[in-house]
Amino acid sequence: MTIASLTDVLTPAQEQGYGVAGLVVLGWEDACAFVEAADDLGFPVVLQAGPNCRNHTPVSLLGPMFRHLAEQASVPVVCHIDHATTVEECQLGIDYGFTSVMIDGSRLPLSENIALTSAVTDIAHPHGVSVEAEIGFVGYNNRALSIPTCPDEASKLACEANPDALAVSVGNVHLQTSHEAMIDRVALAKIESVVHCPLVLHGVSGINFEDRRWLATQTSVCKFNIGTELRKKFGLTLRQVLQQNPDLYDRNKILSSVKPELIKTLKAILKSLSNKA
Repeated sequence: MTIASLTDVLTPAQEQGYGVAGLVVLGWEDACAFVEAADDLGFPVVLQAGPNCRNHTPVSLLGPMFRHLAEQASVPVVCHIDHATTVEECQLGIDYGFTSVMIDGSRLPLSENIALTSAVTDIAHPHGVSVEAEIGFVGYNNRALSIPTCPDEASKLACEANPDALAVSVGNVHLQTSHEAMIDRVALAKIESVVHCPLVLHGVSGINFEDRRWLATQTSVCKFNIGTELRKKFGLTLRQVLQQNPDLYDRNKILSSVKPELIKTLKAILKSLSNKA
């Protein structure tokens, strides 16, 4: 069994200077491809059930599904609830076998974010479940604007709420389809100087591969959330399969045809976070 908590995979990543991918799962097919790619390379990964995934498939099914895939893998696989906004959402994830939860209080005043994050660590840590928090606000491409993370607020939340990892806003943006993000290295360094737990970047699809490698090997950023890049590859490949095979109607054959390209794309992503040449 290789089911792991976030702490299990991020502690060695922080100590040895490499990154771990947090992969946004939307269904069975992409989850299988993600674990297969990680297994082939020998890299740990985080399977993430975000709000979109949880709205489509019940957590009661996602938990056992993620754990089943983790149990078949030879690499550590974290089963993670992403962007929960309530204690109840986190508790549900814990009840159904998730090994890590993210409580997103980034839109709240600092005191409320600390209180919410503390409430989640109180229920999660006794079960060996890791907690990711967020401070500052990571915006969305062409939608809500980001609010940069304040180092002093990050330090206060980390000290008082005791999360196992902290997501920060330093130029990263959700849902970017091209590598346009400009990471504020000075701001990141200031956060690193006062926060000692592993850091997380959401919106990594918008960060170019060179910057990803630098972040993974030279900073305290250990977890890199990637969704849009993989969804885009899945959708484009699916369209190609259907155009090239107009008489193909079997759902399982159609989706299986997408898998090789998804695995190829993910392997390149995982290698970009490695400390190996």
